[in-house]
Amino acid sequence: MVQFKKWQTFIVILFGILGFIFSIPNFFKSETLNNFPNFFPKKQIVLGLDLQGGSYLLLEVDTNSVINDNLNNFMDEVRLMLRKNKISYSRFNLEEKIITLQIKNQNKKDLLEKKLKKFSNDIEYKFIDDNTLTLNFTDQKLFSIQDTAVLQSVEVVRRRVDEFGTKEPTIQRQGVKRILLELPGITDPERLKKLLGKTAKLSFQVVDEDITSSELKSGKHKPGIVVLPSDKLVDENSEPILYAIKKRDTISGDLLINASPSLDRNSPVVSFQFNSKGGRKFGNITKKYVGSRIAIILDNKVISAPNIREPITGGRGIITGQFTFQEVTDLAMLLRAGALPAPLNILEERSVGPSLGTDSIQSGKFASILGFILIIIFMYLIYGTFGIFANIALIFNLLILLSILTLIQATLTLPGIAGIVLTIGMAVDANVLIFERIKEEIKLGLSPIASVDIGYKQALKTIIDANVTTLIAAVMLFGLGSGPVKGFAVTLSFGIITSMFTAIMFTRILIIIWLKKTNPKVINL
Repeated sequence: MVQFKKWQTFIVILFGILGFIFSIPNFFKSETLNNFPNFFPKKQIVLGLDLQGGSYLLLEVDTNSVINDNLNNFMDEVRLMLRKNKISYSRFNLEEKIITLQIKNQNKKDLLEKKLKKFSNDIEYKFIDDNTLTLNFTDQKLFSIQDTAVLQSVEVVRRRVDEFGTKEPTIQRQGVKRILLELPGITDPERLKKLLGKTAKLSFQVVDEDITSSELKSGKHKPGIVVLPSDKLVDENSEPILYAIKKRDTISGDLLINASPSLDRNSPVVSFQFNSKGGRKFGNITKKYVGSRIAIILDNKVISAPNIREPITGGRGIITGQFTFQEVTDLAMLLRAGALPAPLNILEERSVGPSLGTDSIQSGKFASILGFILIIIFMYLIYGTFGIFANIALIFNLLILLSILTLIQATLTLPGIAGIVLTIGMAVDANVLIFERIKEEIKLGLSPIASVDIGYKQALKTIIDANVTTLIAAVMLFGLGSGPVKGFAVTLSFGIITSMFTAIMFTRILIIIWLKKTNPKVINL
């Protein structure tokens, strides 16, 4: 006798109720959902870039710049070592990731070699002649610098995109030094590109007032000074104002813990706050240089150079300048997200308009509904009453699938819709196998109840084998694919699981209930 345990019936009913509750919000507009009671689920499936429009960006991290920065820092260490050991040199330059050093006194060669050996194992050096040698990073060190820069860039980009307010962005590393961005529903791609294009390296440094303008322009000034331009011109025909910046007593923007747009005397400004370490350092420097100017430098350009009227000990301050409110909002956003370790270059850019996304949704809906209707008609014509049960299970299957995609907030793409359409076909495929097996048992002269019981048992192994192999392929697609391919793999994977559940359990319960209620002597299949 065909039996079904109570706990199995309970699970089917529970999944049916939950599937209905969590899938329902997808059939209403967001504005309508806001009018529903607070306890009612309001999550909807997240639409991908191809369905709701947005921007696709492929970025490349300029790892050469960060490698050169590391090499320049190493050169500073070597320069300090040479000075301490009184080793004079006539040439010391960096070109194509190779440092060339030429010492004046050949007698210092052994001392130099001894000191270089004390540096990190990440450095290789080779003497070209008795006075000249080349230094460079090992391949392992270069790879480490590059890999770290890309990983840090991905995190900074993620924070900037989150600050921008983009919902459900796709941000992932692609290859060695590329970053893929998919930003659904973005309304101002140019502004985001501008934000991503800035490294946002911020520092606070003291202005040296003793350097004359002629010295600034000629570049002939005392050591320990760097000349930087202002970020704005007085007028279109003028040259930028130059500032003599002291290299010492620098406060890095990494010590900031907060930045926000604000108003000071009705002018847009950025309010900032240091952490405890930065606050102490900022207080000491402003106390030491009262009466001087402190330059606020962003990406090697001076955006503001206010006078230090009194020590600032609270760790808070404002950045003033000729800003618009949009500019202070973006600057605060950049400072909160942190600086990029290296510049980003845009290699590829594509935009999908909302109208194209709407067309894709309508096409997907039409294909899904048409496929659904044709399958319902086919199943009824071929299998009659059993076909009706399969069709009810199909609706049940789709509700559960939609609820799962909603709960995990999976991004639905156009290939994802194709996965749903494929699921519709696969959902009834299992029922077809079962019904055909039941037909064979009926032909052998078995009773309706025995035919159903044996038919399900015999078809179960085939159904599991077929679906598990397809599920393995879908998991591989998800693991190895990206973007749209992953969207297809997600819907297909969950579709396979829900299809097996509805075919093996839900349809079977309906048939058992029907058999017990009607007790037919013959099943027409």
